[in-house]
Parts: sequence; structure tokens; C-alpha cells
Amino acid sequence: MTIEPRGTKIAIPAITTDYQATKHHPPAHGADHPEPDGRRDLILPKSPQRVIYLKERSLIMLKNDLILRNPLRLMQNDEAEDTLPEGGFGAVLARAGVGKTALLVQLSLNSLLKGQNVLHISLNDPVNKVNLWYEEVFRHIARQYAVTQADELWEVLLPHRFIMTFRVEGFSAPKLEERLTDFSEQNIFTPQMIIIDGFPFDDSDPTLLSELKALVKKNGYRTWFTVRTHRHEEPDPSGVTRQLSGVADLFEVIIQLQPEGKEIHINALKGKEANGGGSKLMLDPSTMLIVDNK
Repeated sequence: MTIEPRGTKIAIPAITTDYQATKHHPPAHGADHPEPDGRRDLILPKSPQRVIYLKERSLIMLKNDLILRNPLRLMQNDEAEDTLPEGGFGAVLARAGVGKTALLVQLSLNSLLKGQNVLHISLNDPVNKVNLWYEEVFRHIARQYAVTQADELWEVLLPHRFIMTFRVEGFSAPKLEERLTDFSEQNIFTPQMIIIDGFPFDDSDPTLLSELKALVKKNGYRTWFTVRTHRHEEPDPSGVTRQLSGVADLFEVIIQLQPEGKEIHINALKGKEANGGGSKLMLDPSTMLIVDNK
């Protein structure tokens, strides 16, 4: 897999104010005879580099526009920050089928739009199923914001995303670190953000989470987990469920997806919007996109 270097500058030849005048009839022995009406047809210099530059600039503006319009900005202290600090843990809690993966894919796409590398680790689903999640969510975003360059933008984002699968029983901090080291040493991929979908919080050893925390903190990875909860289980007074009992201190941000009738509310149990924050974010049940319910 080849990752194109970020920040590549494209040379743009300067456009001079000089031009050539085209004539319908040849001039008389070098004399400069304008058209009778004084009009001259302009020929601008052909520049493939300029065409490429304008296309790149258009995509950059499109990415910035999508970042600014993303309701996720309401979960950040300012537009320049991410929802998670470097080396931080984030968790998305919800029952099965409520939208945990859809939310994390949108967090991932937001980071991809910023030019960050995202490693998506799936412990349950194969690569092609995870990729379908990305394609579906991206199509909904492109449709919602009337993105006319959707195909070009998708191709720009793809080199910054890597999908990795593990068997649940074979997943550990040392094995993850080994793979990441191999990728880094071969200049294949180095993530800034990691998503771990399907981590077995119900019956995992807390030591594994502590080891993962040490790994991501050492390397500055922003790491998100899905946490599957159950309808019959009551949360503690802070809203945290049994799955995070005893390990909640490892997490900087905890988000809960709470179905209420036909709505799915996004509640911050820990982080910026906890303790009375009023972002009023929801998931649209028809598209699973984040919306601001003002």
C-alpha cells in the first residue's frame, strides 16, 4: 500500500500579463494591425500544473467546508481541536443496532477530512463489511451537503484510512504494537487516530485495557471504542454502565446513544459536554448521520 505524502506543494507557473493576439489575416510584414473593432483574442498559457492546482485547491476548500458544517464541532473546545486529546480514550455506548459504528465512522471521516491517518480495527466484521459502512455514510454526507466532487474527494480520503481485522481472542496490546511497528518501519501507515470496534468489554481482563492505554499514550494515538450495553442493565449514578465499571478512569470521553421514541440522542457522560452541556446532538434514524437538534 502506498501512502501519498501529505503537504506536497505543486509548482504553479506564473501567469504573465503579456499575451498573443490572433488574427484572422496575417499581419503585413511584421506590422501590428489590430482587428477593425480593436478586439484581440487572448490565449492564456496552457498549464497542466495550474489545472491540477485548481482542482487540489477546490478539494481543500470542500474538505474545510465539510469540517465546519459538521455538527461534531459542538463536541470540541474549538475548531482546531479534536474531540479526544492525543493519547486519549473515547467510548461510544449503546445497545446493539443503535448506531455505535455509524457514529465512529463519522468521527473517522471527520479526521480523514483533516488529513489525519485513521486505523479502523474490527474484531467482529471482515474488511469489506467495514468498508461498506464507510461508503454508505460517505454517500449520505455527500447527498446531504450536495457534494458535486464526491468521487474525487473519496479517492483523496482513502489513502489515509487503513482497515485491520483481528480475532477477538487474539487481540492484545503487544500484537497491535507489533503490527503498527511493522507498518511504520516500512513506511506503510502511521495512524493519528485508532478505532477499535467490537472490543469484548463484558468479559475482558482490565489489564488489557491498561496495556492499550499505555500504548496509545506513548504514541499519541486518539483511540475510540464501541461499547455494547444491554437493555436490562442499570447504569451507575454517572450514567456509566457495567461494561466500563472499574475502567472508566481510563477514558477521557464517554458518549451514550440513547433511543427515545423515534429519536436517538447523543449524550456526553464524560468530556466537554458532560455536566449540563447543551449540544443537543442526535443521530438521524434514516441516515444515521449526526444532526444538531437546535
